[in-house]
Amino acid sequence: MKATVKAPAKINLTLDIVGKRPDGYHDVAMVMQTVSLYDTVTVETADGEGIEVSCPAYPDVPTDDSNIVCKAAKAFFQTTNVQPKPLKITIDKVIPTQAGLAGGSSDGAAVVLALNQLFATHLKPEEMAEIGARFGSDVPFCLLGGTMLATGTGTTLKKLRALPSCYIVICKPAVCVSTAAAYAACDARQPKGFLYTDELIKRLYSRDIRGVATCLYNEFEQVMELPEINEIKKQMLSCKALGASMSGSGSAVYAIFLDKKKAEKCVNILKEKYNIVFLTEPLKEGCRVEEIIH
Repeated sequence: MKATVKAPAKINLTLDIVGKRPDGYHDVAMVMQTVSLYDTVTVETADGEGIEVSCPAYPDVPTDDSNIVCKAAKAFFQTTNVQPKPLKITIDKVIPTQAGLAGGSSDGAAVVLALNQLFATHLKPEEMAEIGARFGSDVPFCLLGGTMLATGTGTTLKKLRALPSCYIVICKPAVCVSTAAAYAACDARQPKGFLYTDELIKRLYSRDIRGVATCLYNEFEQVMELPEINEIKKQMLSCKALGASMSGSGSAVYAIFLDKKKAEKCVNILKEKYNIVFLTEPLKEGCRVEEIIH
């Protein structure tokens, strides 16, 4: 048996750190959006034993039990009481790693969706999201997708009005961001007293894409002050982007355009300096099954 799933990237339209919890985790308020940039994850039952993982395009991605797709498979079997089967999982990776685009989380979400199909467990999307929350805070969102508010540790989700049609340019520089350092820098700041997330949601409901673009915000970007991030944003805005921001804990930067030609011009200019640049559009869905062979 084999299932192939398209696993989309996500961007953060906002990322507010609300505060640190007694358990050491952080409460957040974020508006997240899936975009048309995909990994393709193939899950098939296999002979032998255990879980075999391969990721040909990214040899630095671990293929042992530390990979989130292994955690996803184990969480699925434990939760559903389906007898664990040997699996072969192949990740055709396009979403860059260490980018803040939730590529790994989306791959894990794709495995839960694939196994639900292969073993006919008939789990509802919300039930699959609960499994996903056991091994990654972004996983439930990647399963459900679209435009959503994420609160708590990022796993409490509320569907929002869809982001209006637009073009989203994504650029990933070589610089990497330490999530732990970013959280530590946020903890050292005084609370700002309001949430950009609240403002952006108001703009979404008034279908005001230009207003949405003025509310893009990432607290990590503010505290880390990375020159390369600022340089990419400056280039995007000079190409007439409506707004630009870093996604997640970085280091990918995205910009929103209304005009496709301006977006394409921005992509071409950025490609002169950066290797990883994409032109995408917002999605109204998360992971989706492409093919099932029983």
